Amino acid sequence: MGRRYLGGSGERLTVWISVAASTVLVFYGYDQGVFGNVIINENFLDTFGNPTADVQGTMTSIYNIGCFIGAMSTIFTGDWLGRPRQIMLGSTIIAIGAIIQTACWSVPQMYVGRIVAGLGTGMNTATAGVWQSETSKMSSRGKLVIIQMANCITGFSISNWLTLGFSFAPRDIAWRFPLAFQIFFTLCIYMLCPFLPDSPRLLIRKGKYDEAREVLAALEGNGATPESGVVQTQFAVIKDILDREHVNTYSWWQLITGRGPSGLLRRMILGAWMQAMNQVYIFINALGISPLLARILAACGSVDYLIFACLAYFVIERYGRRQVMMWSAGACSICWIGISIALGLSQNGGNSYVLGSVAVAFFFLFFASFGMGVLGVPWLYPTEINALEMRTKGASLAMATNWICNYAVVQATLPGIDNLGYKFWIVWAVICFAFIPITYFFYPETANRSLEDIDRFFETKPGVLVFRNRLATQLSRPQQYFDMDEEIARKEEKEGGWGGEGMEKKQEIVGIEERV
Repeated sequence: MGRRYLGGSGERLTVWISVAASTVLVFYGYDQGVFGNVIINENFLDTFGNPTADVQGTMTSIYNIGCFIGAMSTIFTGDWLGRPRQIMLGSTIIAIGAIIQTACWSVPQMYVGRIVAGLGTGMNTATAGVWQSETSKMSSRGKLVIIQMANCITGFSISNWLTLGFSFAPRDIAWRFPLAFQIFFTLCIYMLCPFLPDSPRLLIRKGKYDEAREVLAALEGNGATPESGVVQTQFAVIKDILDREHVNTYSWWQLITGRGPSGLLRRMILGAWMQAMNQVYIFINALGISPLLARILAACGSVDYLIFACLAYFVIERYGRRQVMMWSAGACSICWIGISIALGLSQNGGNSYVLGSVAVAFFFLFFASFGMGVLGVPWLYPTEINALEMRTKGASLAMATNWICNYAVVQATLPGIDNLGYKFWIVWAVICFAFIPITYFFYPETANRSLEDIDRFFETKPGVLVFRNRLATQLSRPQQYFDMDEEIARKEEKEGGWGGEGMEKKQEIVGIEERV
């Protein structure tokens, strides 16, 4: 083999790619939580002239505008730079944004720092999942992305506990250090990404065939070389898929309207929820408790969130994307109903302490329910559902949609609580419940399918409604895909004249979905 990668080859190399991709999500989770915690610090507010609630909301939400622009930019830079270098660029930009935020003394400076940090975060979140999915096996693809999302909550939890601890620090150290700590994650990315391979699928698209074979051999492990039969077979299958997709290139209009590679429209609906909860704002404004207790509850809630996000690892492949999403959304809806009832009774003369405790309990149940499904499935789905030719563009548009919806949610949350009170949470109960029929009627299952199987499904031109299509909804891999693999194996054996090595080569073809 011509080059060596961090971790060597085989499973160890896959683990190191997962570590790098997960570091991106730890980074993202930390960024999501840190500002909501520092913006309530008294020294922070004094430094920036005690900004109004609207200015505070803009400081928080303008980050999502940067994320939107950053995610959209990867449409043009993602394939050109490649996955590891794109992530390094995004992490560098986040570090620059962190420096600006840490050193600033005025609201306009903070706006600039937030936008710059958002640019890098948008780039990273649009890239990490695609890199992971294109270097993973079918049986572990969902689990690995769920691990990424669990690490996102790890970052979120770190931000909560770190800001809680530094809330006792003197003067501006209490908020400047947590903002500066973002630079630590950039250093971690610098230590990993330069030594890991790019996606072999992307390398084949770019015509870098020799390097693609080297990466395939490294991911295969077990002593495989670029000349090994199994590597040559994987290369041929991926190239064949790409050649077919080049013939049937999708227009932007087809992508946006859902007639091209599916996933963007679904991701629009699901992505709006990602920024729906900001524990500190909820606990302080909705429950009327002290800032310190709010910080403690938020930090404890993030641990609850992390535990159940990790438990999703055990259900995402066993029960599939559809079932996990529907059960999770249903549980979230019930939690919001419970919160609305508790807060409504409290605001109408009920025992505020008891009913506030009930609302907090439902918030913790919500974190658990959300972490088990609604958290991870929307991140996993776009990396699976898009055709290879459009995967980078589709993931970029999906994440851009997610970020612009996040912006809208952040802008609406505080005014919604102020103007509607407990009725505001009924809106979220309805939104969560709506995810159930949306998933049931429109979402094809992607668990236990190779990326090639998903291409095959959409080649049949299925209708918009998939709930009666067994090929789309069954959890196990459809038998006809096994039959197609057998047919490819027989055809290759006949045309290739494999002779005594025929059975070995046939097994390589039949098992190819495990690798690509």
